[in-house]
Amino acid sequence: MTTKEKTNKKFTDTITFKGMVIGVLVLILLVPQSMIRSLIHERSSRSTETIRQINEKWSGAQTITPPILTLPHSVRVIEHETVNDERRERISYRVDEVNIAPSRINIDVEIFPETRSYGIFNATLYRSEIRISGSFDNLDDFDNLNGNWGLAYITIGISDLKGLVSDAAFTINGITYQAESSSRTNWINESSLKIPLKNFEKPANQNNEFSTTITLNGSESINFIPVGKITQVNVSGKWDSPNFGGNFSPQSMIENGIFSANWHIMHFNRNIPERWSNSQRMDFSDSTFGVRLIETVNHYQQNERSAKYAIMFLALTFAVFFFVEIFTGKKIHPIQYLLVGLALILFYSLLLSFSERFGFEIAYLVASISTVGLITTYSYSIFKHKLQTAIMFLLLCILYTFLFVILRLEDTAFLIGSIGLFIILGVCMYISRKINWYKL
Repeated sequence: MTTKEKTNKKFTDTITFKGMVIGVLVLILLVPQSMIRSLIHERSSRSTETIRQINEKWSGAQTITPPILTLPHSVRVIEHETVNDERRERISYRVDEVNIAPSRINIDVEIFPETRSYGIFNATLYRSEIRISGSFDNLDDFDNLNGNWGLAYITIGISDLKGLVSDAAFTINGITYQAESSSRTNWINESSLKIPLKNFEKPANQNNEFSTTITLNGSESINFIPVGKITQVNVSGKWDSPNFGGNFSPQSMIENGIFSANWHIMHFNRNIPERWSNSQRMDFSDSTFGVRLIETVNHYQQNERSAKYAIMFLALTFAVFFFVEIFTGKKIHPIQYLLVGLALILFYSLLLSFSERFGFEIAYLVASISTVGLITTYSYSIFKHKLQTAIMFLLLCILYTFLFVILRLEDTAFLIGSIGLFIILGVCMYISRKINWYKL
């Protein structure tokens, strides 16, 4: 045998070479780990699509545009033309419409969330009771328009009319009018309700008080557009984690799982005119605000976050086997490392499948107990030593507890995770400080 062959043989028997083999095994096991993460994304996409289908059958996210009064009026049009060198003036009239925003709006909303299931997937839906009141205080200013108040009508924007449950009768100045569906306008991007004010007579010097009550189904969120000169919106419901989105922040409170939110918006807080012509293209989407019913961390997000720590579990579990092999002189075959690694990866598959049916907490408990029990039993068959097996058991319990704590945290998860990994690295460095890496 040549000197070179002896050198190669000695290197393959060193601790360094064994460490390199373990590192390669960790990299190989990242392949099934990436497959697990792809599976999580696939299941999450399927869940999103199923929830979208449930929402479509019930009703989508709702956006409410409070009542707008539209007044048809005649506009005088003067056109000039030249005939036989003679300049002539032609006068005609066309019908235009002016839209009038309320002077004040009060909206009180009570939300009743519920969960609908399709197979293993759940969708968050809600039923809402909406009471809208307010007034048009400035209608006398439009007397000079030669408007036809008998043809005036009210428009209420509702993004998904499929969710409308009640008749949405509209009362103004003590007279009740019935609503009918309407097509989109130049200032409402969604569907809307149209309330013709047949034979409406505008009382002089009155505030023209109005009110309506709507029962509306929806999903995920309910939003509002503050078209009034003064808009007051109060929303309440039973939900632990509401998200208040849009361009305006409310005064809010959450107590015993019941939330309440209050918005008070003045006319100078948003870019919406008090009046505009129907020929003008308006976009009020920048002023939208509302409540979104969300799960702060759903089980697919938690599965995805847990899978990111797979390399840490592989490295630390293999490190325990490696140190036991060094300090006791027991030989552990790479295939045994590989089997333990596959058990660690299988944990994430168990976690995903169980969490879809029983929730994340129960799934985590079942998957972690199963994995810890399997690896601990297999470790004892390798170590043949109760203390070493107990150390492996304790390490796995600490790791899975540590991971669960990180997954439950939101704002401080990154901080706690970084500190924990730093401590773990320090412990490994301390244990391995006296190892002779060139030792056979």
